[in-house]
Amino acid sequence: MAQKATSFIMVLSCSFCLFTLINGISYCYGPCNDFNDCDGQLICTNGKCNDDPDLGTHICRSPPPPRDHGSPPPPSGGSGTTCRSSGTLQCGTNSYPQYTCSPPVFSSTKAILTLNDFSEGGDGGAPSECDDQYHQNSEPVVALSTGWFNKGAFCLRYIRITSTRTGRSVRAKVVDECDSVHGCDAEHAGQPPCRNNIVDGSQAVWDALGLDSNVGEENVTWATA
Repeated sequence: MAQKATSFIMVLSCSFCLFTLINGISYCYGPCNDFNDCDGQLICTNGKCNDDPDLGTHICRSPPPPRDHGSPPPPSGGSGTTCRSSGTLQCGTNSYPQYTCSPPVFSSTKAILTLNDFSEGGDGGAPSECDDQYHQNSEPVVALSTGWFNKGAFCLRYIRITSTRTGRSVRAKVVDECDSVHGCDAEHAGQPPCRNNIVDGSQAVWDALGLDSNVGEENVTWATA
């Protein structure tokens, strides 16, 4: 009798183990029916475990969260969080990577701020692509890397740029593309292709952020304004 009871308990235990394996706790983007199926602070939305927007957690980082309504479509050419070079451009004795994509756009996207002169005769070369105009250095305007520019999807839209150094922010208008594919010619004032994570800002942008443009580059984040 004792042996039969022990066997019955073992069967129950194995059944529970099998149930656990089949119906285990899901992690980021795993299948779920309700929040009890998700690990830790994750919640069940649309049949998948994800961050709880009410808690503001950022446990799940890929794929990127849904974009805000009315935002331009996401840049093409990348795969998830990966954006690989599409080739190289030879400029004299130097070779530069070319990109048709940029990192995914989040609610706060990391970028490198560089300086550009959008005025006639400046280092921006030709007039701005979005409006075929030159812009004074006193205007807070920017150019975005090719992937983020996304064939003009951000043209004449405003973005908010925040300095990671000073914490200050500025609202700037997208007027041009920082070409990540072409360069080293008259149209680009001899400049090589941009990297794929560049926000190329006017002097007014640097001044509003309280940054010294002589440094050349600064870490920033940007978001649609």
